[in-house]
Amino acid sequence: MQRWRGLEDIPEDWGRSVVTIGSYDGVHRGHQLIIGRAVERARELGVPSVVVTFDPHPSEVVRPGSHPPLLAPHHRRAELMAELGVDALLILPFTTEFSKLSPADFVVKVLVDKLHARVVVEGPNFRFGHKAAGNVGFLAELGGTYDYEVEVVDLFVSGVAGGGEPFSSTLTRRLVAEGDVAGAGEILGRPHRVEGVVVRGAQRGRELGFPTANVETLPHTAIPADGVYAGWLHADGEAMPAAISVGTNPQFDGTTRTVEAYAIDRVGLDLYGQHVAVDFLAFVRGQLKFESVDALLVAIADDVKRCRELIERAERPA
Repeated sequence: MQRWRGLEDIPEDWGRSVVTIGSYDGVHRGHQLIIGRAVERARELGVPSVVVTFDPHPSEVVRPGSHPPLLAPHHRRAELMAELGVDALLILPFTTEFSKLSPADFVVKVLVDKLHARVVVEGPNFRFGHKAAGNVGFLAELGGTYDYEVEVVDLFVSGVAGGGEPFSSTLTRRLVAEGDVAGAGEILGRPHRVEGVVVRGAQRGRELGFPTANVETLPHTAIPADGVYAGWLHADGEAMPAAISVGTNPQFDGTTRTVEAYAIDRVGLDLYGQHVAVDFLAFVRGQLKFESVDALLVAIADDVKRCRELIERAERPA
């Protein structure tokens, strides 16, 4: 998959293409349906498929300080899109100047002049241009002028997790924030993932016999609610069953919120300085402060047992 940052990176000889545009944070099952349809149409027409997205998130430019928690960083989104068969990913730097482009100017500058769109595939709620004034109806109207067609793909509707709401990044973020990682995983089509570099913490886990990888998460990461979770720790190309703790460590009067993963039954792991990923499979219990360290150790042993059981019943992630 080709990756471009900015319109100037697009090859001068780029021909017609099938395009879809959006933030696509999380590349959830609704996104997968839209992107998958764009890839399918591109193959039918014998042209490349292109996903257009933005960095930073548009809300941070339009309403500074309102950047939403991210379900996936750009490199992870690119990996997921490549798996769907996308031929090129265009990341547009979202600046104040760019945010002022009218919907018509956006169509001409991006879709017509640079990507030579033949088909544009979007969800029904797609908005674009200054103050999000453009919609799929206006996009289709301009298609008659600039020789492209618009195809609208209905979003999936979630069942158990969202109570019948359309699959969306907003819903997924809410479920993650509530600790419902199983519900978030239902929408994503895979476990919610948090990434970062392993840093040195207080090393209390090691002292207690349960050494953890203390993950310094990426900025704006969507982190689940405080508590204990079953999941996987990805490091050195391996997915290791893990018991994951999110919180401030109230047993020792901690104040800094951390994500720590204990690789179950693994001895001698040294992951300091490595970039790792943590997948959240299921919520086990909320964050608690116990009467004593001994009581904490009993609880941790039970947590590990429950995590092991949950993981053994689950499909190992890629």
